[in-house]
Amino acid sequence: MNIVFDLDGTLIDSAPDIHAAANKMLTGIGAAPLDMPTLISFIGNGIPTLVERAMKARNIAPSEHTHLTQSMLDHYAKDPATLTTLYDGIETLLPALKQAGHRLGICTNKPEAPTRQILDILGITDLFDVIIGGDTLAVKKPDPAPLHAAFKALGDEAKLYVGDSEVDAETSERAGVPFALFTEGYRKVAIADLTHAYTFATFRDFAEIVAKHPC
Repeated sequence: MNIVFDLDGTLIDSAPDIHAAANKMLTGIGAAPLDMPTLISFIGNGIPTLVERAMKARNIAPSEHTHLTQSMLDHYAKDPATLTTLYDGIETLLPALKQAGHRLGICTNKPEAPTRQILDILGITDLFDVIIGGDTLAVKKPDPAPLHAAFKALGDEAKLYVGDSEVDAETSERAGVPFALFTEGYRKVAIADLTHAYTFATFRDFAEIVAKHPC
Protein backbone atom coordinates (compact mmCIF):
# COMPACT_ATOMS: atom_id res chain seq x y z
CA MET A 1 0.00 0.00 0.00
CA ASN A 2 1.07 3.59 -0.63
CA ILE A 3 0.70 5.89 2.38
CA VAL A 4 1.18 9.65 2.14
CA PHE A 5 1.45 11.78 5.27
CA ASP A 6 0.94 15.44 5.98
CA LEU A 7 3.83 16.80 8.07
CA ASP A 8 2.99 19.56 10.57
CA GLY A 9 0.53 18.36 13.17
CA THR A 10 0.64 14.83 11.75
CA LEU A 11 4.17 13.43 11.89
CA ILE A 12 5.75 16.30 13.81
CA ASP A 13 4.74 18.80 16.44
CA SER A 14 6.43 21.77 14.78
CA ALA A 15 4.30 24.57 16.23
CA PRO A 16 6.94 25.70 18.78
CA ASP A 17 9.55 26.41 16.09
CA ILE A 18 6.99 28.00 13.76
CA HIS A 19 5.82 30.12 16.68
CA ALA A 20 9.37 31.25 17.43
CA ALA A 21 10.06 32.21 13.81
CA ALA A 22 6.77 34.08 13.45
CA ASN A 23 7.41 36.09 16.60
CA LYS A 24 10.94 36.98 15.49
CA MET A 25 9.39 38.24 12.26
CA LEU A 26 6.84 40.35 14.15
CA THR A 27 9.09 41.72 16.88
CA GLY A 28 11.64 42.60 14.20
CA ILE A 29 9.26 45.31 12.99
CA GLY A 30 8.08 46.30 16.47
CA ALA A 31 4.82 44.33 16.40
CA ALA A 32 3.53 42.37 19.38
CA PRO A 33 4.19 38.62 19.39
CA LEU A 34 1.48 36.00 19.00
CA ASP A 35 0.51 33.48 21.66
CA MET A 36 0.78 29.79 20.82
CA PRO A 37 -2.98 29.02 20.39
CA THR A 38 -3.32 31.93 17.96
CA LEU A 39 -0.27 30.80 16.01
CA ILE A 40 -1.57 27.22 15.79
CA SER A 41 -4.86 28.54 14.41
CA PHE A 42 -2.85 30.06 11.52
CA ILE A 43 -1.06 26.81 10.54
CA GLY A 44 -2.19 24.68 7.61
CA ASN A 45 -2.15 26.66 4.38
CA GLY A 46 1.57 27.37 4.09
CA ILE A 47 3.88 30.09 5.36
CA PRO A 48 2.67 32.92 3.07
CA THR A 49 -0.88 32.45 4.35
CA LEU A 50 0.33 32.17 7.95
CA VAL A 51 2.18 35.47 7.52
CA GLU A 52 -0.92 37.05 6.01
CA ARG A 53 -2.99 35.95 9.00
CA ALA A 54 -0.38 37.20 11.44
CA MET A 55 -0.31 40.56 9.67
CA LYS A 56 -4.09 40.89 9.90
CA ALA A 57 -3.94 40.04 13.60
CA ARG A 58 -1.46 42.88 14.12
CA ASN A 59 -2.99 45.36 11.64
CA ILE A 60 0.10 45.40 9.43
CA ALA A 61 -0.26 46.87 5.94
CA PRO A 62 -0.71 44.27 3.17
CA SER A 63 2.16 45.89 1.27
CA GLU A 64 4.55 44.34 3.82
CA HIS A 65 3.56 40.77 2.95
CA THR A 66 6.41 39.90 0.58
CA HIS A 67 9.05 41.32 2.91
CA LEU A 68 7.62 39.67 6.01
CA THR A 69 7.16 36.31 4.31
CA GLN A 70 10.86 36.31 3.41
CA SER A 71 11.71 37.36 6.97
CA MET A 72 9.67 34.49 8.36
CA LEU A 73 11.30 32.01 5.97
CA ASP A 74 14.76 33.27 6.88
CA HIS A 75 14.14 32.95 10.63
CA TYR A 76 12.64 29.49 10.18
CA ALA A 77 15.49 28.27 7.96
CA LYS A 78 18.04 29.27 10.60
CA ASP A 79 16.32 27.29 13.36
CA PRO A 80 13.68 24.88 12.00
CA ALA A 81 13.78 21.99 14.45
CA THR A 82 15.22 22.96 17.84
CA LEU A 83 11.81 22.57 19.50
CA THR A 84 10.16 20.29 16.93
CA THR A 85 9.49 16.67 17.92
CA LEU A 86 8.10 13.55 16.30
CA TYR A 87 4.73 12.52 17.65
CA ASP A 88 4.88 9.54 19.97
CA GLY A 89 5.16 6.29 18.07
CA ILE A 90 6.35 7.72 14.75
CA GLU A 91 9.97 6.73 15.26
CA THR A 92 9.05 3.04 15.34
CA LEU A 93 5.98 3.16 13.08
CA LEU A 94 7.67 4.45 9.92
CA PRO A 95 10.46 1.83 9.78
CA ALA A 96 7.88 -0.87 10.52
CA LEU A 97 5.71 0.29 7.64
CA LYS A 98 8.70 0.29 5.29
CA GLN A 99 9.75 -3.17 6.45
CA ALA A 100 6.22 -4.42 5.77
CA GLY A 101 6.55 -3.28 2.15
CA HIS A 102 4.53 -0.06 2.20
CA ARG A 103 5.78 2.91 0.18
CA LEU A 104 5.68 6.22 2.05
CA GLY A 105 5.42 9.84 0.99
CA ILE A 106 4.92 13.33 2.37
CA CYS A 107 2.54 15.97 1.02
CA THR A 108 2.78 19.20 3.01
CA ASN A 109 2.18 22.90 2.51
CA LYS A 110 5.54 23.65 4.15
CA PRO A 111 8.11 24.65 1.49
CA GLU A 112 10.15 21.70 0.27
CA ALA A 113 13.57 22.95 1.41
CA PRO A 114 12.71 23.36 5.13
CA THR A 115 10.68 20.15 4.94
CA ARG A 116 13.76 18.22 3.85
CA GLN A 117 15.93 20.09 6.35
CA ILE A 118 13.67 19.10 9.24
CA LEU A 119 13.39 15.48 8.08
CA ASP A 120 17.20 15.34 7.87
CA ILE A 121 17.58 16.73 11.39
CA LEU A 122 15.07 14.19 12.71
CA GLY A 123 16.81 11.40 10.78
CA ILE A 124 13.79 10.13 8.82
CA THR A 125 14.30 11.48 5.28
CA ASP A 126 15.32 8.10 3.86
CA LEU A 127 12.04 6.52 4.95
CA PHE A 128 10.11 8.48 2.30
CA ASP A 129 10.00 7.65 -1.40
CA VAL A 130 8.56 11.05 -2.38
CA ILE A 131 8.38 14.47 -0.72
CA ILE A 132 5.99 17.11 -2.08
CA GLY A 133 6.28 20.53 -0.46
CA GLY A 134 4.12 23.60 -0.67
CA ASP A 135 6.31 25.04 -3.42
CA THR A 136 7.06 21.82 -5.32
CA LEU A 137 4.13 22.53 -7.65
CA ALA A 138 2.46 25.77 -8.63
CA VAL A 139 -0.47 25.01 -6.28
CA LYS A 140 -0.84 23.94 -2.65
CA LYS A 141 -3.32 21.82 -0.72
CA PRO A 142 -6.33 21.77 -0.64
CA ASP A 143 -5.82 21.68 -4.41
CA PRO A 144 -5.58 17.92 -5.03
CA ALA A 145 -2.66 18.20 -7.49
CA PRO A 146 0.11 17.85 -4.86
CA LEU A 147 -1.49 14.72 -3.42
CA HIS A 148 -2.03 13.27 -6.89
CA ALA A 149 1.66 13.94 -7.64
CA ALA A 150 2.75 12.16 -4.48
CA PHE A 151 0.72 9.05 -5.22
CA LYS A 152 1.75 9.05 -8.88
CA ALA A 153 5.39 8.94 -7.79
CA LEU A 154 4.69 6.01 -5.46
CA GLY A 155 3.03 3.83 -8.08
CA ASP A 156 -0.24 2.06 -8.71
CA GLU A 157 -1.17 0.56 -5.35
CA ALA A 158 -3.90 1.02 -2.74
CA LYS A 159 -3.83 4.54 -1.32
CA LEU A 160 -4.23 6.13 2.11
CA TYR A 161 -3.66 9.78 3.03
CA VAL A 162 -2.95 10.73 6.65
CA GLY A 163 -3.39 14.23 8.04
CA ASP A 164 -4.67 16.27 10.94
CA SER A 165 -6.63 19.21 9.57
CA GLU A 166 -9.52 20.49 7.54
CA VAL A 167 -7.06 21.32 4.75
CA ASP A 168 -5.99 17.67 4.65
CA ALA A 169 -9.56 16.40 4.74
CA GLU A 170 -10.57 18.65 1.84
CA THR A 171 -7.48 17.69 -0.15
CA SER A 172 -8.17 14.00 0.31
CA GLU A 173 -11.84 14.37 -0.60
CA ARG A 174 -11.04 16.33 -3.75
CA ALA A 175 -8.39 13.78 -4.73
CA GLY A 176 -10.73 10.84 -4.14
CA VAL A 177 -8.35 9.20 -1.68
CA PRO A 178 -9.34 7.58 1.65
CA PHE A 179 -8.37 9.81 4.58
CA ALA A 180 -7.15 8.85 8.05
CA LEU A 181 -7.54 11.77 10.48
CA PHE A 182 -5.03 12.16 13.33
CA THR A 183 -7.16 13.83 15.98
CA GLU A 184 -4.33 15.20 18.15
CA GLY A 185 -2.79 17.65 15.67
CA TYR A 186 -3.73 21.20 14.67
CA ARG A 187 -7.35 20.61 13.69
CA LYS A 188 -9.60 23.65 14.20
CA VAL A 189 -13.06 22.13 13.63
CA ALA A 190 -15.02 19.20 15.01
CA ILE A 191 -14.14 15.71 13.79
CA ALA A 192 -17.71 15.25 12.60
CA ASP A 193 -17.29 18.22 10.24
CA LEU A 194 -14.45 16.54 8.32
CA THR A 195 -14.85 13.83 5.69
CA HIS A 196 -12.75 10.83 6.72
CA ALA A 197 -12.55 7.07 6.47
CA TYR A 198 -10.75 6.61 9.80
CA THR A 199 -9.81 8.54 12.92
CA PHE A 200 -7.04 7.79 15.37
CA ALA A 201 -5.49 9.44 18.42
CA THR A 202 -2.29 7.37 18.69
CA PHE A 203 -0.02 5.86 16.09
CA ARG A 204 -0.52 2.45 17.67
CA ASP A 205 -4.13 2.83 16.56
CA PHE A 206 -2.94 3.90 13.12
CA ALA A 207 -0.99 0.67 12.71
CA GLU A 208 -4.28 -1.17 13.19
CA ILE A 209 -5.90 1.00 10.50
CA VAL A 210 -3.15 0.07 8.04
CA ALA A 211 -3.65 -3.59 8.82
CA LYS A 212 -7.36 -3.47 7.95
CA HIS A 213 -7.30 -0.98 5.05
CA PRO A 214 -8.05 -2.72 1.72
CA CYS A 215 -4.90 -3.36 -0.29
